[in-house]
Amino acid sequence: MSSSTALNASRRSQELLALADGGTVDLIVIGGGITGAGIALDAVTRGLSVALVEKHDLAFGTSRWSSKLIHGGLRYLATGNVGIARRSAIERGILMSRNAPHLVSAMPQLVPLLPEMTRASRALVRFGFAAGDGLRKLAGTSASTLPRSRRIDAQRAVALAPTVRRDGLDGALLAYDGQLIDDARLVAAVARTAAQHGARILTRVAASNATRTSVTLTDTLTGESMDVTARAVVNATGVWAGEVDDSIRLRPSRGTHLVFDAELFGNPTAALTVPIPGAMNRFVFAMPEQLGRVYLGLTDEDAPGPIPDIPQPTASEISFLLDTVNTALDTALGPNDVIGAYAGLRPLIDSGDGSTADLSREHAVIESPGGVISIVGGKLTEYRHMAQDAVDRAVTLRGLSAGPCRTRNLPLVGAPSNPVATLRSPTELPGSLVTRYGAEAPNVIARAGCERPTDQVADGIDVTRAEFEYAITHEGALTVEDILDRRTRIGLVADDRERCEAVAAEMLAETAVEQGKFE
Repeated sequence: MSSSTALNASRRSQELLALADGGTVDLIVIGGGITGAGIALDAVTRGLSVALVEKHDLAFGTSRWSSKLIHGGLRYLATGNVGIARRSAIERGILMSRNAPHLVSAMPQLVPLLPEMTRASRALVRFGFAAGDGLRKLAGTSASTLPRSRRIDAQRAVALAPTVRRDGLDGALLAYDGQLIDDARLVAAVARTAAQHGARILTRVAASNATRTSVTLTDTLTGESMDVTARAVVNATGVWAGEVDDSIRLRPSRGTHLVFDAELFGNPTAALTVPIPGAMNRFVFAMPEQLGRVYLGLTDEDAPGPIPDIPQPTASEISFLLDTVNTALDTALGPNDVIGAYAGLRPLIDSGDGSTADLSREHAVIESPGGVISIVGGKLTEYRHMAQDAVDRAVTLRGLSAGPCRTRNLPLVGAPSNPVATLRSPTELPGSLVTRYGAEAPNVIARAGCERPTDQVADGIDVTRAEFEYAITHEGALTVEDILDRRTRIGLVADDRERCEAVAAEMLAETAVEQGKFE
């Protein structure tokens, strides 16, 4: 078993060679998003031999296009789905206190009390926030981790969200939920923790001809293929699940976000939470994010037809988000203020007609006629629970010899209690680095071989040169796009991407000859 968390080109080559040498793997996981990574971690920590294959990169699909929220399940409680609500609150608590306290923090959500908001609407939000407090207590999450909801005055509301409309502002309702520093970083942390326990994590490897006991794997970098036998094959490809198993029927829903410079919102410290006119328990959020950005989301639109690798926002979704948030702002925002945008597809289980907003967020584990085990549906917050369910089913259906699930109390790479040796950094660490890497931050600088490791990759972008190098040597980045679009989120803004592409390319070239020196 490997004890190294480092994913890189050298390790990838060695592990592909080992797979090609034959032998049966207990579990092959197809898909390198949060669900697939979670399944690999769950299975390997039960003592199973595991290979995860992803035809693109870790977090290439839906897992990088979320709202970066670890929801406590309040919305599901409002629609009567107590099961998902309770599980979401429990999983949020596990992430914040045990699995990834370095990646998830409490985010204030501020609902401004403006004249258009009726007394009934205010009462409904107050009741919902109180119910959220109840869910938090039920899940055993302390108020020191997630503070209680409360009402605040107008002055405090403006301090938290400086561009909120002041005319008629009667204070605000404030509640707290979990916020990821970044969803793609969570996927990388889960995948690297799986690698730490001996799982093979193989990107740029496409799977085809999946059956009950085998799958054809193709290295997309070389074109070479191999047939690998396995005791169980699990399809965790999200909205692309039907491409692996054509018996699966999903109804994708598109969620769109817009990206702004945080200065346009007065550098807020709370998420401005704006009720959608005419909708029950649905909001648009303007959320403060890393790199000095605010993300505005979220839509919930039917997305029929072929599944694109990278979904695109529509003009109507952009208008909807701007129109909704402008109802709560002092100065209206327009299309020219948008500096980036992204859209993701939710892999909802097709249950017939109606709005996608009303479709269940439950997940399902399905065995196809050909014997492939697929997991579909579900939510980012519940990835650990979903992974446990999928591995439980694989163990039962295939009679695998496995221990009990261990992930409930398992710290990910970067969590203070993960047993990765932490080196002493020769320099003071930038705060942004600690925010993204947690306890592993000193290693990023201490292991750097590049020149000027703590320099920013470009003026005004608080990502260091050492982070680009670490993405390649320890986080499995193989291309410029991997670095800019997933290990960091610089690529969300085209101008930022342009300023950083040369640095990323230079770092890839320099580390290519040095890879063998890293563990």
